[in-house]
Amino acid sequence: MRLTVAQALVRFLAAQYTERDGRRRRLVAATWGIFGHGNVAGIGQALLECGPEAMPFLQGRNEQAMVHAAVGYARQSGRLSTHAVTTSIGPGATNLVTGAALATINRIPVLLLPGDTFATRPADPVLQQLEVPHAGDVSVNDALRPVSRHFDRITRPEALIPAALQAVRVLTDPVQTGAVTLALPQDVQAEAYDWPEEFFAERVWGVRRPRPDRAELATAADAVRASARPLIVAGGGIRHSAAQASLAALAEATGIPVTVTQAGKGVLPYGHPHDVGGIGHTGTATAAALARDADLVIAAGTRLSDFTTASATLFHNPAVRFIGLNLDPYDAHKLAARPLVADAREALDDLRAALAGHRVPAAYETAYRQEAARWEARVDQAYAVSAPDEELPPTQAQVLGLLDRLVDGSDILVNAAGSLPGDLHKLWRARSADQYHLEYGYSCMGYEIPAAIGVALAAPGRPVWALVGDGTYLMNPTEIVTAVQEGVPIRVVVLDNHGYASIGGLSGAVGGEGFGTAYRFRAPDGTYTGDPLPVDLAANAASLGMAVIRARTVRDLREALAEARSATRPTCVYVQTRTPDTVSGPPPAQAWWDVPVAETATRKAAAQAREEYDRQAAQRRRHL
Repeated sequence: MRLTVAQALVRFLAAQYTERDGRRRRLVAATWGIFGHGNVAGIGQALLECGPEAMPFLQGRNEQAMVHAAVGYARQSGRLSTHAVTTSIGPGATNLVTGAALATINRIPVLLLPGDTFATRPADPVLQQLEVPHAGDVSVNDALRPVSRHFDRITRPEALIPAALQAVRVLTDPVQTGAVTLALPQDVQAEAYDWPEEFFAERVWGVRRPRPDRAELATAADAVRASARPLIVAGGGIRHSAAQASLAALAEATGIPVTVTQAGKGVLPYGHPHDVGGIGHTGTATAAALARDADLVIAAGTRLSDFTTASATLFHNPAVRFIGLNLDPYDAHKLAARPLVADAREALDDLRAALAGHRVPAAYETAYRQEAARWEARVDQAYAVSAPDEELPPTQAQVLGLLDRLVDGSDILVNAAGSLPGDLHKLWRARSADQYHLEYGYSCMGYEIPAAIGVALAAPGRPVWALVGDGTYLMNPTEIVTAVQEGVPIRVVVLDNHGYASIGGLSGAVGGEGFGTAYRFRAPDGTYTGDPLPVDLAANAASLGMAVIRARTVRDLREALAEARSATRPTCVYVQTRTPDTVSGPPPAQAWWDVPVAETATRKAAAQAREEYDRQAAQRRRHL
């Protein structure tokens, strides 16, 4: 069959499927694109030639945002289906880098198809060519190498066959998956070749569920039986493996409490008797206390990031040991853990069987349940709305409280950056396994709106909420136009606090005094401490095509959220929040996070912050 390289690639991708647990899904369900001279005559023409039956097309507005949308779709699809993203060469391609880093760090599959400069070099340099005197084969696309799990450049038509197969192998590998980049020189995209029919045959890629090694399983079971205060830290790997029921069964059978990372929150639903909430810097006091006293930590499907481990200061017990239950050996060995390398569902089921008849001491179970109940009372306090509050602007916690009373298990909340991740991790009551969609591996401002579109495409008919601060909104609102164009009824809740409030608070805590974090006019002394800027984000959202509801008070916001939830078109709820007081605000951080502080400074705030930093850093330990 004689086709161009681009046409062949589209036809190949249309025939690729994943299969796990007997369920088959199309691997690449659609392609996002912005066209320029580097892909308009190649991939662009191929998508037109092959038609939407072979490859549905979605028109984006920003290349980074298109990757975010693909990531949102892929995560909501359990990493079994994703989208491709095509761009021109030059700025279009380099705009992919942030999105690629996010996908790879979060282990989410997405296929990137950037155009590239001519392979045949008809002129030198061509438009948007990066001239590197010591390397003639380098282009701007090489910036994607370190943020891709697999990278290849297709400089000859026949090279597409092994390259495409390798790309799909990585996309469907539960350990290696992430951003996969196939750089496509614009002349090669349009070049014709006689392709073997077998290249376009339907292929089904099985997603593996490896069982644990018997010796590793026995070691893990012995460690649990010997422990008095075991603790499970559940991460995003539980969700990716669809191991929620297996985790619940192990906790119920043994009484071991379960804490969750940002990626793992929701793997046990709100109200489960063994769920003790988020762990780490943004977690609950219950989880922090259990972590400090634990003599055994089962790290299940987590990367054990610094937020989760409180920068290696959280696990205080001198006798603490770790079991690394993870499909990736790299993660399974962190903190000098005893590895249990396997699929999370298979390992949890086998571990439960190996622990038949074993249960934690009754006093331990009673104590942590009581502490979890006390924390829920603190959540109620943060969410509470008094009679005078009804006519005041809401605090951020009250915004979450109003949403908490409105939603059910069908709603999905999308967030990534600012102060919201901390409040959500501590306070939100996830009612379903996929309700809590936090991107916190890269914590990328601007992720929320495009990701919400991807989530909504993967979960049609379900209410999808993008929760954003004003700083995040200004980073990347352009995909609102896409939501309007495609009729995707996302709900965008904009919480305006006139600046980067999260980093402003951190700046104050580490001696930076909030420098450069407020959205305000300059004061006479030259600092940004004047009046708030007259920026109207609600008007901006309306100008991009959204229905907009302005909420001034708690009463307004309650009505606005209810109206947005029932909306059938993209809708924005805009509210200016007030600073919480010590009673109604969310509890402060329950564990440390290492943000280095100036070792020497003349300003009092920095000197005091350094004293606190040295005190906290002294608690760090290396687990060997």
